[in-house]
Amino acid sequence: MHSARLSFSQLTTSLISRFPKIPHLIALARLNRPIGIYLLLWPTLWALWIAAEGFAGWHLFLVFSLGTVLTRSAGCIINDIVDRNFDGQVKRTRDRPLVSGQLTVPEAIMFLGAIVFCALLLVLSTNIFTLGIAVFGAVIAAIYPLMKRYTYLPQVILGVAFSCGIPMAFTATQLSIPPVAWLLIIANLVWTVAYDTEYAMVDRDDDIRLGLKSSAILFAEMDKLAIGILQLTFLGTLLLVGRTETLNWPFYLGLSIASGLIIYQQFLIKERHRDACLSAFLNNHWVGLSIFLGLFGHYSLT
Repeated sequence: MHSARLSFSQLTTSLISRFPKIPHLIALARLNRPIGIYLLLWPTLWALWIAAEGFAGWHLFLVFSLGTVLTRSAGCIINDIVDRNFDGQVKRTRDRPLVSGQLTVPEAIMFLGAIVFCALLLVLSTNIFTLGIAVFGAVIAAIYPLMKRYTYLPQVILGVAFSCGIPMAFTATQLSIPPVAWLLIIANLVWTVAYDTEYAMVDRDDDIRLGLKSSAILFAEMDKLAIGILQLTFLGTLLLVGRTETLNWPFYLGLSIASGLIIYQQFLIKERHRDACLSAFLNNHWVGLSIFLGLFGHYSLT
């Protein structure tokens, strides 16, 4: 075992010495910070499990899981290219590869092209309807980084982009988008605005100084109330999903756990401290996981 670990360590060191840009490419795509992958993955898997009434098979599971990783990575690269002149003026982002000079813009664009090509290969293995939604989602993801310059609700644009995996799961499975899919889209959209507002609270002072816009700035002193209303709407919409699909107790157990986590988030953001707001944002991974486990449990018992 020790020998195997040593060999892996040596292999990693050898790869980095041969390809010194690898750690910087990983950082550019935020693969070392997977929270965005989780927040994109869980709603997609909710939809996939409901659409297939359980496990959809390894093909679709891998397409949507790997596609989530690639899509989020591409979005991060686009965001860093667009925001490179702002990121150096924000404490949280000043060490990003394009700001620090560890990578050049042409290198980032080439890496982006490779990721988009791989994502295209994955979606081409489904059907034309799913491909069409994927193209729409890619366009929305591409324009999202610009929205902080023009609207106080860029989180809504992010919510649309982060919800495209939901109809894709249904078209890949059923060749249609039933009413329950729209309920999931609504739930995910308001959830995204809620947790990304928590995230925007971390950068609020920097954004105001730079002349950028966000929902945290728009809501101002009403931010905690606005987040709470969005979170209640999210939970209420998922309750409608449960009733529509006649889901049984594992789903409601998962939803109850998610509700407890959301209450905890309200406690975290109470004083609006930056680190606590960031913790509240990160906590949403467990919200999404709880709901998925509830759905997994339901379909495992039926």
